[in-house]
Amino acid sequence: MARAGLTAERVTIAGAELADEVGLDGVTMSQVARRLGVKDASLYSHVRSLEDLRGRIALLAADEKTIRIAEATAGRSGKDALVAFANAWREYARQHPGRYTATQTPIQIDPELAARAPGPRRAVELTYGMLRGYGLAEPDLTDAVRLLRSTFHGFVALEAAGGFAHERSPQHSWVRALDALHTLLEHWPSSREGDSS
Repeated sequence: MARAGLTAERVTIAGAELADEVGLDGVTMSQVARRLGVKDASLYSHVRSLEDLRGRIALLAADEKTIRIAEATAGRSGKDALVAFANAWREYARQHPGRYTATQTPIQIDPELAARAPGPRRAVELTYGMLRGYGLAEPDLTDAVRLLRSTFHGFVALEAAGGFAHERSPQHSWVRALDALHTLLEHWPSSREGDSS
């Protein structure tokens, strides 16, 4: 029987908080149970497994990150939207490192849960919508999305790992990287579908 007051949402939030403290790989069902003051077995009335919990954390984080990005970019376009989008992404990754990792890690997520979660779909809509403001269409849109994701994730991952030891502050490099991305997006090279180069 499920413990009164314990829900899948509470278990997920506890797991997400723990992930931010110890890293996603450090999250165990036993630690989550201790955090909630219950026995391990109680959790399995709400989440099926550790992988299920990680999937729920990923969906929670995707929702949270997308809400931040939507709020930051509302009413903006062009470079203003790009900078607001990027800053919201980076700030979420800094404030919630374990949750952020869950959004960037291949995890088997329950298809029913994924279908009900608005975060991943909204993230795609926001990203493509911002890039359409630069006049991009397919297949360039997909290529540009991949470029942005690679740049943002690469930067925040290196920053979190202490990979920017140079005396120039990472913030200066971040600003310049966004300037460069804006210039590239405004002057996106034309492409032909099927190019192998």
